[in-house]
Amino acid sequence: MKEIKAADIIKTVKELCLKAACDLPGKVEQSLYKACMNEVSQFGRFALNTIMENIEYARKLNLPICQDTGMVIIFAEIGQDVHIVEGDLNTAINEGVRQAYTDGYLRKSIVTDPIFKRKNSQDNTPAVIHTEIVPGGSLKIFILPKGGGSENMGRLCMLKPSDGIAGVRRFVIESVLAAGGNPCPPTIVGVGIGGTMDLAAVLAKKLCVENWENPMTMKNTLNLKSLCLKISIGLG
Repeated sequence: MKEIKAADIIKTVKELCLKAACDLPGKVEQSLYKACMNEVSQFGRFALNTIMENIEYARKLNLPICQDTGMVIIFAEIGQDVHIVEGDLNTAINEGVRQAYTDGYLRKSIVTDPIFKRKNSQDNTPAVIHTEIVPGGSLKIFILPKGGGSENMGRLCMLKPSDGIAGVRRFVIESVLAAGGNPCPPTIVGVGIGGTMDLAAVLAKKLCVENWENPMTMKNTLNLKSLCLKISIGLG
């Protein structure tokens, strides 16, 4: 039986929270750089270059990449042979988050009760914790700070198997029409890879491009060119 001290979990979570806020993963930075090199519009290159510059300064000065350091999403893979001592997992994780957001002067956005009192917890806890029991004697912790802006622009739908591709198509079109906003061309951001979700992402891109050129195919009198068709599809 592998014993892991709660104090070690606290320390690790704190370090990961601070690093995630200030240091973008290399693969993501490489993807942004590649996008910048392939961008054809002047404004697009300006925007991407600004993002790249921001990433560089954040890393050098140890400052948050974004002022919205988000709610902390935790994915914990717990080996079935692991025994946590001198505390428990959830308490240790939240203490690590508390220390990181307090000592690191990160923005604290979480409320203790999201429905009624909506009082800020003042330390960005509680974290959203997903746990999975896996074989072995190790504990792996993955941290994802998720800003509220991405939640505001996201849409979620539970489709029935009988809905098929037509259901995916319908949901994508409805989401585009509901986006509203400023006049700008369609942009697909963050299309992932793998299986059915990849198919949905490719379909979303195809639909947006097609309907930008042929707005009447949406069977809707709304002028799509008055919409900002900027869709962020989180797949993985």
